[in-house]
Amino acid sequence: MLIERVFRSADLAPADRFDCWRELVGRTHAPLELRSDHWADFRASQRVLDLGAVSVWPTTFQPVCFRRTPKMIRQSDPEGLHISLPLSGALRAVRGEEEAVYGPDSLCIVDTSRPVDIHGGDDASLHTGVGLEVPKALLPLPWNQLDQVARLRLSAQDGFGSLLAQLLTQLARGTDSYQPSDGPRLGTVVVDLLSALIAHALDSDNSLPPDTRRQALVLRIRAFVQQHLHDPRLTPRSIAAAHHISTSYLHRLFQHEGETIAAWIRHQRLDHARRGLADPAQRTTPIHTIAARWGFPRAADFTRAFRAAYGIPPSTYRNHADTSVPVDASPSQSRTQR
Repeated sequence: MLIERVFRSADLAPADRFDCWRELVGRTHAPLELRSDHWADFRASQRVLDLGAVSVWPTTFQPVCFRRTPKMIRQSDPEGLHISLPLSGALRAVRGEEEAVYGPDSLCIVDTSRPVDIHGGDDASLHTGVGLEVPKALLPLPWNQLDQVARLRLSAQDGFGSLLAQLLTQLARGTDSYQPSDGPRLGTVVVDLLSALIAHALDSDNSLPPDTRRQALVLRIRAFVQQHLHDPRLTPRSIAAAHHISTSYLHRLFQHEGETIAAWIRHQRLDHARRGLADPAQRTTPIHTIAARWGFPRAADFTRAFRAAYGIPPSTYRNHADTSVPVDASPSQSRTQR
């Protein structure tokens, strides 16, 4: 599990809840004025996930207004960007004479160096979302471009915005599958995705360093593969064509990833099939149906690949999954990369 700090207003006396949450938000983001009609018995929860220099904070709260004023900026400016992904409810941002509303299909960017009023939640329900804090110094973009980002309207439904939203949503659900040492690596992934998203929105992709562009492209390719694992026609050639690159360049990209693109696809397919075989809800589903669902249309090919990866045939694995007999679920690198 990642390192995280947890706040629950229910753990505090009603009179202390709003002030304590306001202090937490100020430390996590930047000093803010907070107003709420529910201050006397405020309900909120928040987890702050440590990703090195980057932090992610899933949060739920009653309707509130966040205000960052010019005076506050002069007194303290961490020079960061805050990206909000609403999961339920909407955010309304007021910047001078301009106003914009953001829902679950969009990403709201707040620049700590710019005044803003953010209205979150309504009287009908709690607002739920995920916040992301990134120091601007980490983004490999010119400062004159960073000055424009707060007014961008970024989609969370396609391209790099979709990848970033998926990662934030996954982290909000839980971090049990990660180790504390994974935090800085995830922070790097987040920065690469955000940099690529902003550069694309500003039509300045060429301003990104080659390593950032390469890593962003690899992330897009991995997401594309995950969405098409069921398709037996998924090959390095089809993946390269979908991303307008040559097959040889695709192979060069994955030279930095520790395994070939073909081996990674095979690992993903086998792992999804293995999970299906171990799932009690799919106990009566034929093995060949589960195999076909994950890109193995020929049962014999699946059996050979599964045995090569896990050392036993899929039928034996399924039978052992119903017992307390331990089964090694780690594919053999030496076998599956052949």
